[in-house]
Amino acid sequence: MKRIAIDMDEVVADFNLKHLHVFNRDYNDNVTLDDLMGCHLRDLRPHLIQEIRSYLDDPTFFRDLDVMKDSQEVIRALSEHYEIFITTAAMEVPASFTAKYEWLKEHFGFLDEMNFVFCGDKSIIQADYLIDDNARHFKRFSGQGILFTSPHNVNETGYVRVNSWLEVRDYFLR
Repeated sequence: MKRIAIDMDEVVADFNLKHLHVFNRDYNDNVTLDDLMGCHLRDLRPHLIQEIRSYLDDPTFFRDLDVMKDSQEVIRALSEHYEIFITTAAMEVPASFTAKYEWLKEHFGFLDEMNFVFCGDKSIIQADYLIDDNARHFKRFSGQGILFTSPHNVNETGYVRVNSWLEVRDYFLR
């Protein structure tokens, strides 16, 4: 059975929606997803970079993220034909471990929890495919990288790209 590794934030969990919500609330701002096209929030408000980063250090931040549309249904279907791993670079935000684990158990409990991988450098993942919003994870990954569209990566080229979970389904289950 071929193996698919799937990133968590901005791929199955809607990180941007919550990040923008708490930032706009706290700074009385009105940054939208359209404003993030080709960049990150920290690029738009560099004078607040520490404050923006501090949200991620809250151990509960990742616990109530919304699930990306169609991801559960498509991953369930893929799991009938592929070995599925959820791979998150949680070492970048160590405070997120418990919240991410609980979130995955709640929303993707149909997957074996032994297939939840908390790592830093995703090149250690031995999979045939890696679906991720961050192309830097493809550089040393030995399989096929598949870029999941997110506002910050809209200008990235040179990768197989999917724009939705329905496109992921079509790519793997055609």
